[in-house]
Amino acid sequence: MTRRTDTAKTTPVKAEDREKRAPVGDLALRGLGDLQGIVAHLAERRRLARVKTEADSYLELAGIARRFHGGKAVYFEKVKGRAFPVFTGLYWNRGLLAEVFAVPEGRLPFLVADAVAQWQQSPLHPVGVADAPSQEVVEKRVDLGRLPIPQAGLEEGGPYLTSSVVIAKDPDTGVRNASIMRFMVTGRDRLTCLMDIGRHLRDYYERAEARGEPLQVTINNGVNPAVHFAAVVPGSAAPIDTDELGIAGHLLGAPLELVPGRTVDVEGVASAQFILEAEILPHVREPEGPAAEVTGYYAERADRWVARVTGVTRREDPIWHTIIPGQEVYNAVGLVAEASIFRLVSRQIPGVRAVYLSYGGCGFYHAVVQLEKTSEGLQRNAILATFGAFPPLKQVTVVDEDVDIYDPRDVEWAIATRLRPDRDVILIPEARGHELNPVTDGGIGCKIGLDATAPPPVPQFQRLAFKQVNVADYEIEE
Repeated sequence: MTRRTDTAKTTPVKAEDREKRAPVGDLALRGLGDLQGIVAHLAERRRLARVKTEADSYLELAGIARRFHGGKAVYFEKVKGRAFPVFTGLYWNRGLLAEVFAVPEGRLPFLVADAVAQWQQSPLHPVGVADAPSQEVVEKRVDLGRLPIPQAGLEEGGPYLTSSVVIAKDPDTGVRNASIMRFMVTGRDRLTCLMDIGRHLRDYYERAEARGEPLQVTINNGVNPAVHFAAVVPGSAAPIDTDELGIAGHLLGAPLELVPGRTVDVEGVASAQFILEAEILPHVREPEGPAAEVTGYYAERADRWVARVTGVTRREDPIWHTIIPGQEVYNAVGLVAEASIFRLVSRQIPGVRAVYLSYGGCGFYHAVVQLEKTSEGLQRNAILATFGAFPPLKQVTVVDEDVDIYDPRDVEWAIATRLRPDRDVILIPEARGHELNPVTDGGIGCKIGLDATAPPPVPQFQRLAFKQVNVADYEIEE
């Protein structure tokens, strides 16, 4: 049991208020509020591969995990020279996440969207606790080399934290921000990291740095997917003056519990596996990279920001969580962005049916929008609205209702048979995109919109259709 306190500067929620707010999730009620419960749940449903042979966190662990990419999650029971197991693959299969949240796979993005909408209307604020599983053990000495932090890519600059949720406070208002960023281990208590342009965390840091002060943070490893999703909600849905950790409570079905840091004035996630307390140093830059990035390329080595770890706490028997570059990153970001894009665009454009951030677009750069086109011109408005809803996008493709946006062959078919390049391509030059996309110049590049919708109904655009039959009704020898 955890003991609640006011030291975390959070707002307790009364029972009657919780009933009014009707959270969309029930993870906490189903015993899936922490990673231990999720691992056990997946194992029970035969959705987990257990690696019992010892694996080296340097390259070998990721190499083994890639063999299961897109399928079962993977649990490494023994990691060479380390005392803790490693879990990966939770985000590389939407079916796994749907299993955890107990919803159909197609419903998953809308579950997150509903949680965001509820949070915007009546926030379920986090609550503070005086003690927590994530602080059962307080390490006497900071030594990041004891943690099973993997190096996945052959040419990466070192071991990387890839899935940890960073919590910081606005230097002026004290409002919390949650985000996910990459950290490379460079020493016993030292990390180098990347802070993207336009992120709230970077805004916090730049204001602290201007005063010559470090930005204190907690780096929370092994958090529930509800916390992870809250941390990647786009700024368009969670403005800088709001605490998006409240979104996690709506997905959990109970307020998210936070615990005060021991060496920093920032809270950590009570149910996390590990909490690294740190300060991002002002006016200090050190080499970071190369790093395997969302693009599927290596991000170049350069002088970047430096964090000094001031304390480490953990569970008695923790599980280290890592995300392997590739499809797992695409889903971890894309699911939440899809929901946000859908809500923002559908408010402006009638007829939007679905939004998908494709795997081929790295879950970040290509949105496919399914639209019921009731009049000409709506598709072009949808393209522009989608770019506005999610600035990192480089490409938006709009298709009709009869096109399966999750099937790249079907989308390509629509482009090949319905798009006329001289009429249906929109170019937006010198636009702000995502600085990690190597085709941009520091984030500035050209965006492209593709109108792959059919003209008003004419015979040559009527799609071939077949009678639906149940093959189980037929005796077929194979």
